[in-house]
Amino acid sequence: MRYSKLALAGIAAAVALAGCSKQSSDIKVGHVGPITGGIAHLGKDNENGARLAIEQANEAKIKLGGKEVKFVLLAEDDQADPKVGTTVAQKLVDAKVAGVVGHLNSGTSIPASPLYNGAGIPVISGSATNPKLTEQGFKTQFRVVGRDDQQGPAIASYLANNNKPKTVAVIDDATAYGEGIANEVEKTLKAAGIAVLPREKGTDKTTDWKAVLTKLKGRDPDAIFYGGMDATGGPLMKQGRELGITAAFAFGDGACTEEMAKLAGLAAEGLLCSQAGIPVAAADKGFLDAYKKKFNVDPILYAPFTYDAANLLIAAMKKADSPDPAKYLPELARITYKGATGEISFDGKGDRRNAEMTIFTMQGGKIVPLAVIKGGKTIPFAEFGK
Repeated sequence: MRYSKLALAGIAAAVALAGCSKQSSDIKVGHVGPITGGIAHLGKDNENGARLAIEQANEAKIKLGGKEVKFVLLAEDDQADPKVGTTVAQKLVDAKVAGVVGHLNSGTSIPASPLYNGAGIPVISGSATNPKLTEQGFKTQFRVVGRDDQQGPAIASYLANNNKPKTVAVIDDATAYGEGIANEVEKTLKAAGIAVLPREKGTDKTTDWKAVLTKLKGRDPDAIFYGGMDATGGPLMKQGRELGITAAFAFGDGACTEEMAKLAGLAAEGLLCSQAGIPVAAADKGFLDAYKKKFNVDPILYAPFTYDAANLLIAAMKKADSPDPAKYLPELARITYKGATGEISFDGKGDRRNAEMTIFTMQGGKIVPLAVIKGGKTIPFAEFGK
């Protein structure tokens, strides 16, 4: 069979149009977190939350602009490294993603945020807590957890009121997150009239803390607060107990995981820690059951929040009837959404309104919630949600 040049051109155009049409129905959503390295377990937990939301959205056969769409998750590993974070952020910008969930760390979120803002791409973090992230004035930046200037005072006040220390040592890992929350803790303790020793520092890769701890042992603090992640916080606490330090140990959300029991063993018992949000156990049961069914494990820390972050992007697109960031960003900014972690809306900076803080302890190798702090009020966990 012979075809004229005109007919062949028409066929080629039709094929190209069909290809474009199929391509345009795929909506790319990015996720960024550390999938390799010492806190890969937290990065994967965050990614799983976003992935579950994307898969459920595809099962729901959502239509935008009258056409059924498919959401595709582009997951990137930033290794918790600021330089890698900006590299993968640019990669997602170049891929023309419609939105981003992440990054996990403040230290990668902050340097990546100008890239997303410059491209007009909405980004929602489910775990980055440094206040600077949303203080930059970027209209594309949101988060669904509280800030360190809420979390730091929460854990510091709980430590002060319940343990009543006279002297506290504060250590940080020299990251945007670790130093930021340590600063807030120190500020709150000093305001309460508690003596705070000169700051000690490590890095986000320090696992030998003996020199720092030996110095602190000589100063006999009643409590030690560490701003950093569980990969470094676990060895810190274990070595502290091995040196005979009996001080109470307290941590922020980065070390508020059951990984601490694996890294520190029995030494982890009794630690105090905070999370910038409700406990995983208090998340929506439908989410918890779906997560366990999909991944055959329970969520660790912030998966409910990244699940909500992905769903928020999708809900805003539905309200705008478009995946175009310029069209759905205004809807995202003014959205009120009932998620797995409760009702979510954003203030003018992109921070979650009325974000809760939770205080935990370690009992029998498990992180157990003690109290939820909301609106400045401390609620025993047994009474929360009643």
